[in-house]
Amino acid sequence: MGLICLALIGFGNAHAQTGMVVTSTEVSNILKGSYTASTYQASTVITNPDIISAGLLGAISPDSLKADLFAMRRFQNRNTFSDTVSNTRGIGAARRWVYNKFLQYSSANENRLRVAYLQFTYAPASAGCSGTSSINRHYNVLGVLPGSQTADKSLIIVEGHLDSRNSNNCDVTGDAFGIGDNATGSALVMELARVMSKYTFKNTIVFMVNTGEEQGTVGGQAFADYLSNLNIPVKAVNNNDVSGGIFCGHTSSAPSCPFYGAIDSTDLRIFSLGSFNSPHKQWARYVKLEYKEQLSGISTVQTNIQIMTNEDRTGRGGDHQPFRADGYTAVRFTQANEDGNASNGPGYTDRQHNIRDSLGLDKNGDGVEDSLYVDLDYLARNAVINGNSMAMVALGPDTTTLTAAVISANRISVKFSPAGQPAYRVAIRSTTNDWDSVYTITGRSADTVIIPYGLNTTFYISAAAVDNSNTESQFSTEYALTTQMTVLALTDTTTSLPPTAAAGYGIELLQNKPNPFDEATTITVLSGTDYFQDRAMITICSLDGRVVERIKLPLKKGINEVVYDHGYGVTGTYICSLLIDGLPVQSRKMIFTRK
Repeated sequence: MGLICLALIGFGNAHAQTGMVVTSTEVSNILKGSYTASTYQASTVITNPDIISAGLLGAISPDSLKADLFAMRRFQNRNTFSDTVSNTRGIGAARRWVYNKFLQYSSANENRLRVAYLQFTYAPASAGCSGTSSINRHYNVLGVLPGSQTADKSLIIVEGHLDSRNSNNCDVTGDAFGIGDNATGSALVMELARVMSKYTFKNTIVFMVNTGEEQGTVGGQAFADYLSNLNIPVKAVNNNDVSGGIFCGHTSSAPSCPFYGAIDSTDLRIFSLGSFNSPHKQWARYVKLEYKEQLSGISTVQTNIQIMTNEDRTGRGGDHQPFRADGYTAVRFTQANEDGNASNGPGYTDRQHNIRDSLGLDKNGDGVEDSLYVDLDYLARNAVINGNSMAMVALGPDTTTLTAAVISANRISVKFSPAGQPAYRVAIRSTTNDWDSVYTITGRSADTVIIPYGLNTTFYISAAAVDNSNTESQFSTEYALTTQMTVLALTDTTTSLPPTAAAGYGIELLQNKPNPFDEATTITVLSGTDYFQDRAMITICSLDGRVVERIKLPLKKGINEVVYDHGYGVTGTYICSLLIDGLPVQSRKMIFTRK
């Protein structure tokens, strides 16, 4: 087995988009924060977080989602390069329908949701895949809900791609219903626009239905670049792609379903890049915290939010990635089980990326599907979780910065800047993607926190500000601490030292996390020096000594992380070792398991 490839796989079409323009000057100005906020304020302003959370839960409707899915099915083929002239078939009819639905939502809410297209030009490398080579102008649909202030111009974005595909991505005339992928995500975004337009938020919220995802995140890249070119800040992006199915196919992109026919209507996966100090993972943790504290107590069916290790499923991608690449915080929401891995090879019988990705079965022969492949209640719950996270961060205060230090074996001191907020939240985690504990500190700018760890434990701490409505800001970047009793003198050196002396330079291989793990895990090495940065290697070995993987580690001063992805379905105990100059420094046991 060769060296693992750590570089992110880019899409060949990235940054091929040009001429990005918002078709409404008013909407363009709102996105830039150049507008009079009072113009768009609701006549009845509702900002209580508890009322809004309950309102989302009560108003987001499975029946409304169902109606939108049936409507999208009627367009038959929504390929990026499909018909743009017909009023009943193709991507043109579909995007005009979304645009008009946004206008209806606005009309029902004092015309506060402002609607426009993001127009851009994109020509594929092969004109043959465009069907008609002149179809190079494309459109995302934007519904923009202006914030109640313009001092903080940061946007919150929720997106889902409208385009569909058949097994042949160049088929622009055959049926390609694309219900699971991704009418479900588009319907979710539209439902949030319908329901959230009645509320007033501090930050502007953008509801976006994209095109071109199946050609390599073309529409997502166009909007990410548009914002980046204008230096428009973004708090977070929720990408929803494959959002409402609960059935496990014969195949699925790992990590996913355990066996054919398995049903899962209670788990929701959030994929994001990074681990320590990742703003994307921090946002995923925020989404989960807000669900737990705002919604779980009033929901009749509970959702288990899984914060995944990787940015996406193995070999797959989505519209969150161009935003991340442009420096914005972005995650992907995806159902737990998938009906297919989109391979479309010989013997492929699953529905994803195929004509079989349809709405359901017509069991009584009346021409209307009455047994759906989408679980509408599950899709609605996923929409509520999305909307709740967006609402809370759009209501909350600016984030804080944190200074922390270990002052005894089980206690740390914390200090926040700026000081003087009504309260602060302090989140701590160690070995998993989730926070282990979240503490609330009230009324002071500095205090202490009891930590739930033993000696010689490395852990990560971050903080959020809390306003008078008990709404949290986004959490700060993470701060790494350790409970080790003896603080080593860590100094760089230019003299040669044997690898056996590495421990004296604060070099430590931490336990991988998560452990046990099902597909991917993060390996972390601490170093107090840059001296060994070109001389380190991670090896993964079976218990009988067989080398499974070798990973080059650029061992720099501070925290060094690599993600090891062994693939889905492997089980057993293995040994992870840190080598310097080919000699072992430290080893840990790793447990591969299938969840």
